[in-house]
Amino acid sequence: MNRSGRIFVLILLCTTLVHCHRPGTNTTLRQSEDQNSDPLKIVTLSPHLAELVFAVGAGDLLIGVSAYTDYPDDAVNLPVVGDAFNLDQEQLAVLAPNLLLSWDSGTPAHVVDELRSRGYRVEVISTTSLEDLPDALLRIGVLTGREGTASAIADQFTKGLEDLMQAAKDAESIRVFYQVHAHPLYTINGDHFLSQVIELCGGTNIFADLNGLAPLVSVESVLEREPELILASSDAGPGAFDEWMRWSDMAAIRYSNQFLMPANEIGRATPRLLIGATAVCGALQKGRENRKRYLND
Repeated sequence: MNRSGRIFVLILLCTTLVHCHRPGTNTTLRQSEDQNSDPLKIVTLSPHLAELVFAVGAGDLLIGVSAYTDYPDDAVNLPVVGDAFNLDQEQLAVLAPNLLLSWDSGTPAHVVDELRSRGYRVEVISTTSLEDLPDALLRIGVLTGREGTASAIADQFTKGLEDLMQAAKDAESIRVFYQVHAHPLYTINGDHFLSQVIELCGGTNIFADLNGLAPLVSVESVLEREPELILASSDAGPGAFDEWMRWSDMAAIRYSNQFLMPANEIGRATPRLLIGATAVCGALQKGRENRKRYLND
């Protein structure tokens, strides 16, 4: 399947997920929620899950968060229960949540198993790919009784992706290397939502074929695949690309195509990802212009 075909399928999946999970479609879950009359007290085990809870209008139900939760402001001062690998069981016992939200690719399975063995109700939320995000919003909306808000936010997110796709549908492809971390050197494979954003914006992730969401790569493998553009998160700082300047023959360096993306907006699977995706599309378009200018000089 070519690039435009894959993008079409991606958007179709997003749209299908939004419309197939409208309020009332998950009868079993709805019945189980109705049977539990206790007010919900939610703890999230990842920063982006706290943001999703607030996004669907259920922030008032959140009583505890994981380390590094910094958005929105109302979540910052909530009690911290640890991170994905080290949970404060005493803090959890004090908070006594009746719903914990964990991240499928971030919270280790043994942590989820242990929490359930202690009697906690744990819901695992998937946010690996772009099509997962509308589904995650709707899932949390059902769990919290905020289906209407969740549906509206999911629709808005999907519409934003469609608009970006349409704007880039006729753009020339450009080879992209996304640098997650420089030491050691990590990137993303084709299953990661950031790779899907790159593709939606008309780019090609040079390491889409690798296994693992965030594979370790070598400098030699990057040079061999000859990226025309390099992206990195802004939290890497202005020196994120310094080492690549040694390789003046690499296309991305010749074209002056190194761009920092807004860290939280690009790194977390939340509605703010639209801001990050817009930045990626803008960088890729600027990269095409830089390439054209270089080749025409």
